[in-house]
Amino acid sequence: MNRLADSPSPYLLQHADNPVDWWPWSPEAFAEARRRDVPVLLSVGYASCHWCHVMARESFADEATAAELNAGFVSIKVDREERPDVDAVYMEAVQAATGQGGWPMTVFLTPDAEPFYFGTYFPPRPRGGMPSFRQVLQGVAAAWADRRGEVTEVAARVAADLAGRTLSGAVGGPGGGPPGDAEVHAALLELTKEFDAVRGGFGGAPKFPQPMVLEFLLRHHARTGSAAALEMVQATCEAMARGGIYDQLGGGFARYSVDAEWVVPHFEKMLYDNALLARVYAHLWRATGSEQARRVALETADFLVRELRTEEGGFASALDADSDRPDGGGHAEGTYYVWTPDELHDVLGAEDAALAGAYYGVPEAPAAATFEEGASVLQLPDTGVPSDAGRIASVRERLTAARAGRPRPFRDDKVVTAWNGLAIAALAEIGAYFDRPDLVDAAVAAADLLVRVHMTDGTGGPGTVGRLVRTSRGGAAGDSAGVLEDYADVAEGFLTLTAVTGEGAWLQLAGLLLDTVLERFRGEGGALYDTADDAEQLIRRPQDPTDNPTPSGWTASAAALLSYAAYTGSERHREAAEQALGIVAKLGPRAPRFVGWGLAAAEAALDGPREVAVVGPPDDPRRTELHRTALLSPAPGAVIATGPPPGTGEAPGTGAGATTGAGTESGAAAVSGAAPTVDADAVPLLADRPLVDGAPAAYVCRHFVCAAPVTRPEELRAQLTPAAPPQG
Repeated sequence: MNRLADSPSPYLLQHADNPVDWWPWSPEAFAEARRRDVPVLLSVGYASCHWCHVMARESFADEATAAELNAGFVSIKVDREERPDVDAVYMEAVQAATGQGGWPMTVFLTPDAEPFYFGTYFPPRPRGGMPSFRQVLQGVAAAWADRRGEVTEVAARVAADLAGRTLSGAVGGPGGGPPGDAEVHAALLELTKEFDAVRGGFGGAPKFPQPMVLEFLLRHHARTGSAAALEMVQATCEAMARGGIYDQLGGGFARYSVDAEWVVPHFEKMLYDNALLARVYAHLWRATGSEQARRVALETADFLVRELRTEEGGFASALDADSDRPDGGGHAEGTYYVWTPDELHDVLGAEDAALAGAYYGVPEAPAAATFEEGASVLQLPDTGVPSDAGRIASVRERLTAARAGRPRPFRDDKVVTAWNGLAIAALAEIGAYFDRPDLVDAAVAAADLLVRVHMTDGTGGPGTVGRLVRTSRGGAAGDSAGVLEDYADVAEGFLTLTAVTGEGAWLQLAGLLLDTVLERFRGEGGALYDTADDAEQLIRRPQDPTDNPTPSGWTASAAALLSYAAYTGSERHREAAEQALGIVAKLGPRAPRFVGWGLAAAEAALDGPREVAVVGPPDDPRRTELHRTALLSPAPGAVIATGPPPGTGEAPGTGAGATTGAGTESGAAAVSGAAPTVDADAVPLLADRPLVDGAPAAYVCRHFVCAAPVTRPEELRAQLTPAAPPQG
């Protein structure tokens, strides 16, 4: 009996028709293993994972393999995106045992959930030194039957080792606290050593975009004037924008490049990558005025809204790497995106096909193709091809229309809380920067969905703020509790909406989430855990301050706490942020690629962050211009509030900013069903900020110590420009 048919997870539903007797992660599954006295197979993956699909076709859909699994094991299938806590605990064990990790993750457990045999993908037949999956099953079954004492001893030892790993207290004590200039400079030097000066990016193949590192470098350049930091960002963003990792027709980025040159991507498109990278390119435009950065930021934002937005207003998790071949030749990776010379000719005709081949780097000779079977990934190689803008636009339009007729990649339409928080922040900023109120509207609509469906009272009932669920699908909340990154990234999104829309309700909602972080996720010495203190108890309470494809919950919390403290003057939140950043002071100089978000937060702390209050009548264009000037400041982590001056009868923290998200219901209204009720002190940063000689004014502060108010954009721009001299 396969028990996945009623699962809300698209990944589990992909396995609902397997002959394997799958169980979801549940106490009942482990009780069944104890009743039958058999080990547990834990298989972890996600819906857009290419090798997960491969192993499913080769093994889990195979009747003979399924018969062995059903006879000798209780098989549990987990969506890592729905249960990142389960994934984190057992991935740590896999990496400790094998030196590497990845998905699909394959772990064998005792009925007490203790792991004893570890792996990732196993082929159907032995190859490349790997045993077949059925050989693994037979070996594990034999060990369980004949060497039970040895197996349980190993499992107990692994579980005890995992349980003993904790970072509690690692951030406190003498010498603790956030990174200073010395640690940040050491991190920059280490990144310089790891930077690929020829091809951009960091490290070799496979090459990942690492947007958190790029964000740190942009902030470091803004604060110090470092030319080296900006050059690394410019070179990397230029190479990615021209490479195959970027979808030259539809916008948006693939997960990573399989080579070091950014040519051939792993074709899955994730919400989190695109939200983070869209924001990086927008910030690069803000720093340099690069037209390419502007184009990529907008195209990526439009991709998010066009391809990933759900009917309920949230954003779906991912597009699969695989799709059906247009010729009906089966399911394969990348077939939606790649082109042969013949396909270009069929769509464009001979003359424009030749132009497109040269412009997009599609060679005529099949042997020179960049992908498989004579097909190439579209790029923008710097070949010196004359760029007739009109013809190129026509070529792109026709290729996009033709591609739309191909079988599309599967979309994982579950709404992951944390990743939607990242998307909200990106879309709100890009909409404000480039006068695209539709993008701000999309950000507000996603935030409203999170408030209505994802925020709960801790017992699973939507509509009461304070606790989060991890996912929803079709407007229905999932049953997995939110983890630390959910709280931190949604708070980041809400704080960005505060800056862009001027609505104080978003600040209040962010404060509720961050209070939960302090009450439920914080441990000894200010260390943070990935799960709440009342969450399901696993063999270890996961705790990881390092970035993976997304910012770690730990450092994302530090960044959001720091911003919230700047808005409100809360020393409690400021101290918690600084204490959490203590781990970045230790890791940053040695492993900066793994704490990029923490280093970015450290830059904000070193710069203040700047606190900007803009006051004036909502319909006064002078206030709008001051607000826009503040939003476009690259000052690291600057927080921005806008509202009417005191004494006008309108509550501070309400009213339109540069863009308003008009036409959408606010987050507070989504909870109560009425207009938001905003306290007079909703945005403390706006308190006691009068007009200056009857004109809208901007106040720039650091730690609530303010410079003289200004009324002209150029004066505000000067106050927001860091005074540090340029560095190399």
